Amino acid sequence: MNSRQSFNRRRFLASGSLAATSLAFPWISVRNVLGANSRLNIAAIGAGGKGGVDIGYCAGENVVALCDVDTRNAAGAFKKFPEASIYQDFRELFDKESSQIDAVTISTPDHTHAHPAIMAMRAGKHVYCQKPLTHTVEEARILTKIARETGVVTQMGNQGHSQTESRRLVELIQAGVIGEVKEAHIWTDRPIWPQGLKRPAEVQAVPDTINWDLWLGPAPERPYHPSYAPFKWRGWWDFGTGALGDMGCHNMDLAFFALDLKNPTEISGTGEGGTDESAPTSSKVLWKFPANKQRGPVELTWYDGGQKPDPSLVSEKELPGNGCILMGTKDTMYVPSYWGAASFLSGASMEDFAGIDASLPRWPGADKDNDKAHHHEWIAACKGNAKALSHFDYAGPMTEAVLLGNVAIRAGSRIQWDAESMRVTNNEHANQFIRKAYRKGWELPV
Repeated sequence: MNSRQSFNRRRFLASGSLAATSLAFPWISVRNVLGANSRLNIAAIGAGGKGGVDIGYCAGENVVALCDVDTRNAAGAFKKFPEASIYQDFRELFDKESSQIDAVTISTPDHTHAHPAIMAMRAGKHVYCQKPLTHTVEEARILTKIARETGVVTQMGNQGHSQTESRRLVELIQAGVIGEVKEAHIWTDRPIWPQGLKRPAEVQAVPDTINWDLWLGPAPERPYHPSYAPFKWRGWWDFGTGALGDMGCHNMDLAFFALDLKNPTEISGTGEGGTDESAPTSSKVLWKFPANKQRGPVELTWYDGGQKPDPSLVSEKELPGNGCILMGTKDTMYVPSYWGAASFLSGASMEDFAGIDASLPRWPGADKDNDKAHHHEWIAACKGNAKALSHFDYAGPMTEAVLLGNVAIRAGSRIQWDAESMRVTNNEHANQFIRKAYRKGWELPV
């Protein structure tokens, strides 16, 4: 098979549905899934920083194109994949390489996720997109819809979703070991970049290695400044989603996965030190999720910027930088990190529940490198041999809910949310943060 030949998608299930035989035993054999004779042709949109990591995990496939607006930041990926075509504009990449591409990774700042994701899905390409899935609530809704319409395989880059112990915790929660979960408390040590900023007044020269116009993409016209790129963009509303947007899709994943959380009806948030341009230095947000067929209502509280829940909730004197507490009617589960093994307030251990059957697939090595496992799950799903579990039908509603926390913070009040009409019903001012305006020439390609 020619190394650049597009593999025949008709040989596989384009919908990415899990092969029936995989359900008999939850461990998936990477060796059987990733055959050398059925390699994907993959393009990376965003190849520096996290983008280099993402496409690096796809090195067993045919990496045919790399796109990055910062040639210095992406130099490592350019060197690693010397046969790949190089672009700065993802629109040009699609124009010239679309017939050669089966799938894309998207690892750009938040404000430039939606455009290439929509273009890729409309062209029938599978998509791996970094978290948060989008920059706005409206964009998340649009990507979810297009993913359903096109049937391509999708995966959001919240790699803890594939972690072995995290999937075990989902099974235990759904088996009822802590009873009906009523409350969740989740926190992070972010931001580790500046927030609560005023826009810089001085203008600096654009580095020769950056195409600043393409870096801005759909964002408002702003002069270049190192306060934005290459890393500090997360703290600016024009480009990022703050600590909540960055870490919410990681640290909240266990609660969303296990409890099927979506479409909160009420959100209230407070932030300290925020400005019109920049996310707050710390925040606390409460979501109220309605009951569904499997559980009653759930209240989830988020903390960042040094704020944390009361450690006495889990009989501790101090809490670590990141964690999750799920409070059920029978017991309380405590995960003292982004993901991984849990302890129980009752004194129970994970081993006490060994008799509960596994129901979710496992990836070998996911306990040591969940990021690798998460990418390989997506690759296997593209070939019809697995199901990508952080697909956009899951990741889209999750991103909507997370970003509604930012809407409440920016609105400065409790908001009531009507998911069906995608509107805040009690505060018209808040609706301006559900969507955004796009720079001329960068309208959303829906």
